[in-house]
Amino acid sequence: MSNSQSSKKQHKAPLYEAMVAHKAKNPVSLHVPGHKSGQGLLDEGVPFFGEIMAIDYTEITGLDDLHHPEGVIREAEELAAACFGAEETHFLIGGSTVGNMAMIAAVCERGDVILVQRNVHKSVIHGLMVSGANAVFIAPSIDPQTGVATSVTIEAVKQALHQYPEAKALFLTNPNYYGMGVNLAPFAELMHAQEKMLLVDEAHGAHYGFHPEVPASAISQGADAVVQSTHKMLTAMTMGAMFHLQGPRINRNAIRRLLGMLQSSSPSYPIMASLDLARKRMHMEGEEWLTEGIALVKEFRSLLDEMDRFQYFPREFPGHSSEEYETADPFKVAIVDATSTLTATELKERLEEQGIYVEMTDGRHVLFVFTPALSRSDVLRVAGALANICLDVPSQKKELQAPISNILKLPYYTQISSPVPFDMNEISRGGRTEEACCKVSVQDAVGRKSADMVIPYPPGIPYLYPGEVISAAVAEALLQLASNGIKFQGTEFGQTHKLKVYT
Repeated sequence: MSNSQSSKKQHKAPLYEAMVAHKAKNPVSLHVPGHKSGQGLLDEGVPFFGEIMAIDYTEITGLDDLHHPEGVIREAEELAAACFGAEETHFLIGGSTVGNMAMIAAVCERGDVILVQRNVHKSVIHGLMVSGANAVFIAPSIDPQTGVATSVTIEAVKQALHQYPEAKALFLTNPNYYGMGVNLAPFAELMHAQEKMLLVDEAHGAHYGFHPEVPASAISQGADAVVQSTHKMLTAMTMGAMFHLQGPRINRNAIRRLLGMLQSSSPSYPIMASLDLARKRMHMEGEEWLTEGIALVKEFRSLLDEMDRFQYFPREFPGHSSEEYETADPFKVAIVDATSTLTATELKERLEEQGIYVEMTDGRHVLFVFTPALSRSDVLRVAGALANICLDVPSQKKELQAPISNILKLPYYTQISSPVPFDMNEISRGGRTEEACCKVSVQDAVGRKSADMVIPYPPGIPYLYPGEVISAAVAEALLQLASNGIKFQGTEFGQTHKLKVYT
């Protein structure tokens, strides 16, 4: 294909354009969905849902089929692969969650060993359950300045491979929720030298590789399979994600079959169209768009520096050197009241009183997620809200305090675990047979096996998985989290302060 032909294709959003063209025909819908292009909406819903439901289609003539793409969806996915540097790309309408599950299940059969970074999203644990794999967990490094769990070291992975040479792959999360990450090329080289795969959850890095001031993408550094949440940092609708593949090691037919099983047989066309448009924006103006966004974040950081009240991380990049993390996303800013006058929860509440809603608090830090979609007025409003807090809540201490470890850091885990079997039948036994479980106080749970997945959310990293022995360090950390107002998923611990354990 010539450069001019390729350039013309990049200007297209084939799926979105086909949906708009179909709407222009003013068609009569004798197919699902039942709202009939929004005609069945209550009047009160029309201002919010009318336009989007007008293009909420299904697999009709001209609009292709996500589970067997041959037309505009296939073209949209091929354009996405070209844009993000993959050999093959699949649209996901269930977020990175479904991609993580498919990635593991495609690589591992029941009983296979896989190396897994311990601070992974809950969907990775679910993928282990679906596949029946045995996970060798590798503990992450802890950043000493913030207490945040980052990534694993290459030395730890080498040791794990030495102990478990039968491992099929290495699964990493890069970057973490705070935008902290590592260079992946050495991990890819290490795994490929032994004919093994590198799988990466890059949910927070869909914008990586499009600008010199953001890190390189996982796919450009040699990963075999990568999942990106296009809705997190780019402009797709919530649940819109992409699954990128390259190289001969990953079984692509298995990936296609698993996505057909795990994704809805009635995929959302508005979500897929938003993926098409998000790709077009990055294809056409990605670097320029990121340049504008980075300039605004730099301005915000400068305004924070002037206040002399809030510490933040990650600091400026490039130029950072740390054993704990090597790269950082400039669009992530985690702040803390360095005078300890306000807790993270109190700071979050003060911001919400002024109409500013943040991504999360972790017991100490408040995490802001910027993207190029924010306007300068948005950024100045956030800075103004923080300045108002400085005036309204005078510092109770004259000098800034030294950084204090983040309460959400993962408690002590074995550096390299023995293989942990994930048997779906065994794990679900506690849910089916209540006699197999009981609820006990946190203190009494120490030394027993958890029957729940205990997940502080956000960020969704399990502190405990079903069958894991509860240590005193984990028990103490859970109590600290609960006392700081952290919410939990997969357990009633947040309400009862009791843990479900196997009898």
